[in-house]
Order: sequence, then structure tokens, then C-alpha cells
Amino acid sequence: MTDPDAGRVFLVGAGPGDPKLLTLRAVEVLNGADVVIAPVAQVHPEVLTHRRADAELVDSAEVADPVKLAVKHARAGRRVARLSAGDPALACDMASWGEALHKAGVPFEVVSGVSALTGVPGYAGIPLTDDRHREVRFIDASEGGVDWAEFSDPSATLVIAGVEHSVAEVCKSLVAVGRPDSTPAAMTMLGTTTEQETVVSDLKRLAAEAKGMEVPALIIVGDVVRWRDRLGWFEAKPLFGWRVLVPRTKEQAASLSEQLRSYGAVPDEVPTISVEPPRTPQQMERAVKGLVTGRYEWVVFTSTNAVRAVKEKFQDYGLDARAFAGLKVAAVGEATAKALVEFGVQPDLTPSGQQSSEGLVEVWPPYDEDLDPINRVLLPRADIATDTLIAGLTDLGWECEDVTAYRTVRAAPPPAPIREAIKGGGFDAVLFTSSSTVKNLIGIAGKPHNVTVIACIGPQTAKTAEEYGLRVDVMSPKPSVSALAEALAEYGAKRRAAQIENGDPLRKPSQMRRGARRRK
Repeated sequence: MTDPDAGRVFLVGAGPGDPKLLTLRAVEVLNGADVVIAPVAQVHPEVLTHRRADAELVDSAEVADPVKLAVKHARAGRRVARLSAGDPALACDMASWGEALHKAGVPFEVVSGVSALTGVPGYAGIPLTDDRHREVRFIDASEGGVDWAEFSDPSATLVIAGVEHSVAEVCKSLVAVGRPDSTPAAMTMLGTTTEQETVVSDLKRLAAEAKGMEVPALIIVGDVVRWRDRLGWFEAKPLFGWRVLVPRTKEQAASLSEQLRSYGAVPDEVPTISVEPPRTPQQMERAVKGLVTGRYEWVVFTSTNAVRAVKEKFQDYGLDARAFAGLKVAAVGEATAKALVEFGVQPDLTPSGQQSSEGLVEVWPPYDEDLDPINRVLLPRADIATDTLIAGLTDLGWECEDVTAYRTVRAAPPPAPIREAIKGGGFDAVLFTSSSTVKNLIGIAGKPHNVTVIACIGPQTAKTAEEYGLRVDVMSPKPSVSALAEALAEYGAKRRAAQIENGDPLRKPSQMRRGARRRK
């Protein structure tokens, strides 16, 4: 069957910055494209992850004539996706690309996206229309030569792009053509990203108060700017723009990082340990054989790494979750239980209170020779696991077989920029999820700067952090990474509220260190 999209060019809007603003159609097109042409520096890296692994990526900034290249690929029968920041039809290049493709006889499709001209004001909490203001005028002033007299009507909202280096000139020009200098005006830089910053002022003072803002930026002029105080939702997130160090692997940190992003944070995952197979596989091989032959009554999983290690060994032998039939399975912690469910195993026992080995022992049934045909418990664990669980189960009459399912070794040091940010105060917060993450992070990267907020998952982890000279600012009410992230968000919200109440500038912790960028 002939591919209807072969030889077609798709003009795709990549949105104004936030990768989650990519449309479903854009994702679909990227998944199917053979060639993706994009201004790589202007497109969020997460957007580019939607392309196929074997698709060719071309940086349009490095190509003399990207349209000509797109035509060449299309004529060869390839599906070509041309990514543009924002929306192709608004303040973008749909006209020039469409005309060139039309002349070349190459079929094309426009995949609309969220434009910066509408998306950025929305993220800044400024509606472009309300019940009293119905007219919006978009102005691209990047090339100069704007007849500002056409925009003197004070009832119309203005959205002005391309004026980052001529703010004073634009404001004076609007006042000169009749707009009152008290007209509300706002400037938002790096809109829809976690670096977004908005200055609200008026035409008289905007240039002075927005001095030093980075590009890209938009100016919004009109009475609708007054809504900002009530509708400014994005920058009001409790951890907005906070760079948070998560000392875990990407696999372990996925859900935690997503939760942090929902609070406005920018998580940076830095593994402090490396998980490796046991030095000798015989122990695990015998354990798996024992699982199949009915040697054990219980299997206890104390971590997601243990679940992964057993799952991988099962795959080596062509086994799956059905091998657990007739066995009782226990899990320590919510994340471990979730990993088991994803494997196809529903845990029979989890701690009801403290999510730890101690908590599991508290709910573990004593061995009863009349009810329990076998008294053996398998514990596939790390090579450095503590004896707390074994001691507790032994006291209850069970015989434990402690098997090394994986080894934990200190990870390699992170790249130099990460190490410098840790020691120099570039991070706003660090989440410690165990005592070992404290020891290992300091061992491979150095001690976090004293402006960095230290958040610990529980009292033991907090104690270790304090022993290393760290000031513990946040401790989760229960030992779960989700509760730890929530506790940090509550801390950030209180900190922000205190700054507002005291009339202080809103500063992230990293901006409190000496030499940090400070701007009104």
C-alpha cells in the first residue's frame, strides 16, 4: 500500500517553549517523519525526543537553504517535518516555506502549534481579552519601521514581539501617539519555560524596570495587564524555576522528577550509586530454581532494584510472573510494590505504617508449623543490606536465605558543570532519599553550598546529613519520595509567601549566594 505521506513536507509548530504544549498531531507527525529539520537551539530537547530513532535530524541553522533540502528529501519520497518555534502561521515562516514548496510542486501540510503571541501571555496570567477589551493587535517590531500611530487606540491590547533591545523607544513612541504613560504594560522573557520572568509596570517605567531581561521576550500593553495579580498561575508555583538535584538514576527518579516538574521545578538527575550484577551468579541461579521448585514460602523485595534483578534473571530462563504462583510476596515501600505490580505480581504484604524493614516486621505473621508448610523466606537484596529484616523474621520463627541479587557501587563523578553547581550554590535544593545518597554525593561531587535547601526523607538520612555538616531544612513526614517532594513544595510555598509578606523581592535560594544575578 502506498504511503500517502511519502514525499510530503509538514510545517510543524513546536510551541513557544514548554514541550508539553506540543499538539497531538505534531507528535504523530514527528513519530512518522524520516527527516526532521529544526532550529535546534530554539526547540526544547524534549520535543525532539518524539522523532523516530532512525530519523535524520538537520539543524536548519547550519544549512544554507533548508527549504531546498526539504524539497530534495520530499522528491526522494521521504516524509519531512519542518519544526518552527511557536505556530507556523503566526510570526513565523509559513508564507515563505509554503510559497517555495508550492512552486516546487511538493505537497505540504500545516500542523498548527501554540504561538508565543498567545501562549506566553497565558502563562504570564494576562488574558488578551476580557468583557471590556475585545480587540488584540499583534506587532512584530524586530525589523523596526513600525507606524505606532496605528496603535494609539487605548481600548486595543497590544502584543509586541522583537523589541528586547528597544523597549524604551517603543514605550516612548506609544506615549507620543497618545497612549497615556500610565497605561499598564508587562514584559515577559523566556515565556512558558521554567526560566520565565514577568515584570509588570506601565509605559513610563517599563524600560527601566525590565532592564537586563533576556531574549526572547514579549511586551503586552493595555488594561488587561491588571489581571496579572489574580491570574498569575505559572510563576506562582511553589518551586517555580528551582533547580533541584535528584541523586538517583533516571529509572528511579522518573516519577519523582515528574512530580517536581508539576511544582514548577527543574529536576537534575545525578546517580550516586551504580547497580551491578553479583560477582558470581550461582546464588541467584539457585534462588530462581528454588522459587520454581517450591523451596520458599515467602519472597521479600526490599527495593525496585531487587525486583529488576529477579525479573532479568527470570527473562534469562524464559520465565515470567507465573513462576510466583503459590508463593507469598512481600514488598517494602510503595515504589517496590508498584514495580512488582508492573511485573505482574500483586504483593500479599506491605508495611501498613513505616515503609521500611522495621515496618514490614511489625506486620509479618509468626511462623506456624500447622499453617505454613515451609518456613523459608527468600530475600534477594543488595550486597550491603542491613540485618534488621533478617533478625526480625528469625525472631518470628522464619528461616531466611539472604541472596545477593545485585551490588551497589559508588557512581562515577558527574560532569564538571554539575560538580561546580553543587559546590557553588547553583542548585536551589537537593533531595536526599537515603543516608547512602548523602555519603555518595559528597564523595563524588562535594558538599552542597550553604544556600542550597537540604531535604531528607527521614530522621536517619537527616542525621547523616547533619554529621556531614549540612543544615537540614526539610524532612518528609513519612519515608516516601513522593512525600519528600511534597514537603519541599510546602517549604517553597511558605518561603515565597514570607517574601511577599515582607515586601522582599522573590528570590530562589540560588539567587541568595554572593555574585548571583540580581534584578528588580
